[in-house]
Amino acid sequence: MTNFLQPPRLRIGEDSEEERRATWLELFYDLVFVVAISQLAHNLKEDISFSGFFGFVVLFIPVWWSWIGATFYANRFDSDDVLRRLFVGLQMLTAAAMAINIHHGLGESSPGFALAYALGRAVLVAEYVRAGIHIPSARPLTNHYAMGFAIAAFFWLISAFVPIPWRFALWTLGVIIDFATPLTGRKFQIKLLPHASHLPERFGLFTIIVLGEAIIGVVNGVSEQKWDILTVISAMFGLIIAFSFWWIYFDNLGGTPIKTARQEGRLAIANLWLYTHLPLVIGIAATGIGVEQVLLSQSKLALPDPQRWLICGSVALCLLAISILHRTGVIRYCKIRSQYRLVGAVVLLAIAIFGKGFLPIAVITIVAVVSAVQVVQDLYQSRPTTRLIDPEI
Repeated sequence: MTNFLQPPRLRIGEDSEEERRATWLELFYDLVFVVAISQLAHNLKEDISFSGFFGFVVLFIPVWWSWIGATFYANRFDSDDVLRRLFVGLQMLTAAAMAINIHHGLGESSPGFALAYALGRAVLVAEYVRAGIHIPSARPLTNHYAMGFAIAAFFWLISAFVPIPWRFALWTLGVIIDFATPLTGRKFQIKLLPHASHLPERFGLFTIIVLGEAIIGVVNGVSEQKWDILTVISAMFGLIIAFSFWWIYFDNLGGTPIKTARQEGRLAIANLWLYTHLPLVIGIAATGIGVEQVLLSQSKLALPDPQRWLICGSVALCLLAISILHRTGVIRYCKIRSQYRLVGAVVLLAIAIFGKGFLPIAVITIVAVVSAVQVVQDLYQSRPTTRLIDPEI
């Protein structure tokens, strides 16, 4: 650890192509989001209707964006001095406060949730101001981010003191400003693009967190009832779904969109790669609850509509998001893999719409098969003979 007054330094630029890994502090910071995602999943489990899913998404967005804000700051600017550690500690406290208020986050706890989010953004603004003071070349970017995030935080702050539904109107305005701030700062970002190896690793770590909810869904679904052959088979299929998404995501993860933005100035590709991760992680987290609901419904003659829509819709959302990620040029073969993901999403949406009366085991079998087919296709396409025939497929 260095001294208290060590300023943050620019972590990109001349050393942008060097390999860089997540720090212990970043990994420790992620722990609080394990709890937040767990609380979000608990909310969805209590109400799996369309309105329940909408509420799940509404609360998920600021939680995810809080993590994104801290991650992008650490990607560009970082140090290991005492002040930086204290800032991260404060951000963890605000994230924990958000997690505490998630359970009734759209009701009686919504003022606390809004205050926690606003305070977390205020800490991030302070970090950007500090970075701008010590790194003049980054000042245009830090000033733009600090101003945009401060305005958004202000709307979240005052929302805690106004009644519903105006509170949620201010939340919407705050989220729009938060999301628009990076999008409107292209001329500031283009010379300070994120680190091409560090950022995909960080996104991968958050994906691991939400994949954990899929594993928890299997465990909870099995532990809450008596074991029988259908329960065991359904649990295996639930694990296959989670394993399939791990496979097709991490086998295709890379920093190509960021490198493309740096080399060709196509910042839209990097932004698309970033924002598409939001529906992906929402879908993965919801899939865990969907699997659990299927396991708990094994005694029923037909899987109820809400449960069928949740499992099929969540996995379809994941496949659609991964299809878009492939189109950003993450790896070679991206176009064909994108098409397979899209076809899989269409099949599952068809089951959600027309699968009324399907047994729970039938639904989870179809979802698992569609997921596994994505892995099989990746393996087939990665064969050496396939590359020899056409390396640019």
